Amino acid sequence: METRSAKRKKKLHNSTPQTPETDHEDRISNLPDDILHQIFSYLPIKFIAQTSVLSKRWKNLWYSFPDLDFTTVNTLANASIATSSKTGKRSRSHAPKGSEYVDQISSLLDKHSDIRVLKFRAFLSFSRLTCLIRHAVKHNVQELDVEVSTRDYFNFPRSVINSDTLKSLRLKSWHPGFRLPPLEIMKDGFRSLCKLTLSRPVLHDQPSLVDLFTISSFPLLKKLHLEACFGLKHLRVECPVLEDLCLESCFQLQDLEISVKKLERLRVSSCFDSFCFGSRVRIEAPKLERMVWSCNAVTEECVLMNLTSLHEAFVGFFLLQENLSEAKILSVSNFLTGISCCHSLTLGNHCIEILCKSNRFAGISLGPFNKLNSLELSTGFNKHNNPGLASLFRSSPNVHTLVIKITSVRKAEQRQWNKDLWQSPSSGEERYWESQTQYLQSFLRHLKVVKIHGFIECENDVSLVKYLLKHGKVLQEVFLSTSLSKPRDSLLREKIRSQIMGFSRASSNANIVFQ
Repeated sequence: METRSAKRKKKLHNSTPQTPETDHEDRISNLPDDILHQIFSYLPIKFIAQTSVLSKRWKNLWYSFPDLDFTTVNTLANASIATSSKTGKRSRSHAPKGSEYVDQISSLLDKHSDIRVLKFRAFLSFSRLTCLIRHAVKHNVQELDVEVSTRDYFNFPRSVINSDTLKSLRLKSWHPGFRLPPLEIMKDGFRSLCKLTLSRPVLHDQPSLVDLFTISSFPLLKKLHLEACFGLKHLRVECPVLEDLCLESCFQLQDLEISVKKLERLRVSSCFDSFCFGSRVRIEAPKLERMVWSCNAVTEECVLMNLTSLHEAFVGFFLLQENLSEAKILSVSNFLTGISCCHSLTLGNHCIEILCKSNRFAGISLGPFNKLNSLELSTGFNKHNNPGLASLFRSSPNVHTLVIKITSVRKAEQRQWNKDLWQSPSSGEERYWESQTQYLQSFLRHLKVVKIHGFIECENDVSLVKYLLKHGKVLQEVFLSTSLSKPRDSLLREKIRSQIMGFSRASSNANIVFQ
């Protein structure tokens, strides 16, 4: 007979929920392959490979993973650099790990099915590089990203030219560079390529690329990036669907022609030969929205046409000599007139200085920037630059935000302001700005925000601020960011700020902010 105690224990046991066996199941392994591959994409490839030892299921996942990114393995560091005690020269040699690394990639390519992405960095021979890329093309690679360092110049791997699956190619040589195949071979290939980046090609034997990026070649190319093209002198780009073009460090470039109807973004940086005669640039891009023209030498001829969609532009030049020819000064004026449709403009180093020089030549003036509403300037900002500033202000009648970044370190005598001059309307800088009032009426009617970075309370700085406060009818804020000063100057600086706060203001809403 069952006792009451036994009955209670039995009842309690039956009422206790049992832990299902499914709680101990490996739920991650039951996920679909595409989900697990997506998880793999967030992990370094070393950790992905380690999962293959878990089970046959995970081994198959590793061999079917289509995105092989070996850039997390720093193999370029495996290239040892030795110094000879006799010659004192440095020489490169293959490290054993680097060789094994390349062999491992080749082995993995043989075991994998179709490859979507292959990225690697390595110090290797041309034969090994060619073999790796041939394997990748054989496995229908879509994105190929390669950075290599070799003992000698190598030839561009031709196996990628006729690939039907390759959509993105990035080839960068750290040392010493690579040679392109004949242009006739290249321009008839790459029928599926959408993105191309070439870094450090050596073009001394074929310095002209006017017949490569034509209307009929690269039919699907949307993004083109050329960097450090040694020997490149002539370049023409006409790819029919190109949207993004970037040229960097092409120091020997003499002639650039861009005519692309669908181009939206353009960046040209550190290009052109400063000592070349007859250099020129010609750009026609009716859909161009953003343009960066940075640290480029001034060409002798410039033609910019139909940049009617331009929204943002940054312009900065690199000058080796102060005395520019009349042709180059005219070229800069033509360049700025060509981008006059932009809404936001940033002018970097030397632009204001060149504009000042342009005033010396009759008939040279800027086209009106009627759509411009934001203007940012980097300048040394001394009294010799005032004509250039005034010329730019006259050409920008609708600007509502003006930012001036004072870049150069001015002389000590400029850092002290004679307070007696503040109360005198006859200082040279003030007289100059007052003489420009009739030409700056539209500019002064629209200007709302002024920001000056590097403000040091010298005569030129204060004169401009005083003038804008006096005539800016809708001015709302004047932001003055001062440079660092010595503690002993703090009392003088407070006195200066106090007097600036007392300047007359055309706008009752004008607020002065110091930082």
